[in-house]
Amino acid sequence: MTTAARSAPDRLLAVLAAFDHGHPALSLTDISRRAGLTLTTAHRLVGALTAWGALERDADGFYHVGLRLWELAALAPRGLALRQIALPYLEDLYESTHENVQLAVRDGAEVVYIEWLSGRSAVGVHIRVGARWPLHATGVGLALLAHEAPGFQEDYCAGPLAAFTPYTLTDPARLRRSLAEVRRTGVAVSSRQVTDDALSVAAPVRGAAGQVAAAVSVVVPQADAEVPALVPAVRLAARGISRALGWRPERTDQAV
Repeated sequence: MTTAARSAPDRLLAVLAAFDHGHPALSLTDISRRAGLTLTTAHRLVGALTAWGALERDADGFYHVGLRLWELAALAPRGLALRQIALPYLEDLYESTHENVQLAVRDGAEVVYIEWLSGRSAVGVHIRVGARWPLHATGVGLALLAHEAPGFQEDYCAGPLAAFTPYTLTDPARLRRSLAEVRRTGVAVSSRQVTDDALSVAAPVRGAAGQVAAAVSVVVPQADAEVPALVPAVRLAARGISRALGWRPERTDQAV
């Protein structure tokens, strides 16, 4: 589609979408190229976004995402608002394990991390706040996918399943069995799926109506992982966040 054929909102969103974790600072030429816009159009849109505060320009002429977008993001119920409610329970989980602790939500076929606590001695992970990964490749993703509608699960399992290590779940039948196990046990265990040295244990977080709204996990070195010891701590954190969100198992007859 040519620049002229794209609507004004599409062009504006293309400018914002040019930024990601791999490209947090862009020149005007970079934005033009990545957004698929002429330099003139990019200059006009970037100027408007900068004046509004959605973008900021540094002393070297590079553009960054502005604080105005952060202010708007703080209003998202599945973003900072959820993070603030969950943070005390995530901190308790970190204090009991001193390992990486994560909180994530589903966005389409991906998991988005909205909080991450890590110690200096914890195993290295390819995660930061705002990072996205396919649902099948992470503990939090499996915990979320296992509680989605059957039709969504089938469509996901039938689609391309990206591999990141030799241990990533890329066989649809194995993935279906893993999701069934998550529903049976209430926890997801993901071993060496993203890196070959890490294992995560995750549990779903429920909203007031009993729906799965997020997932919490702890990530530990695979070689030293003691899954039975981690499961109660992760379940306790997930249950605490769920109750803080208004979930009452005695009302819904559901359990985390």
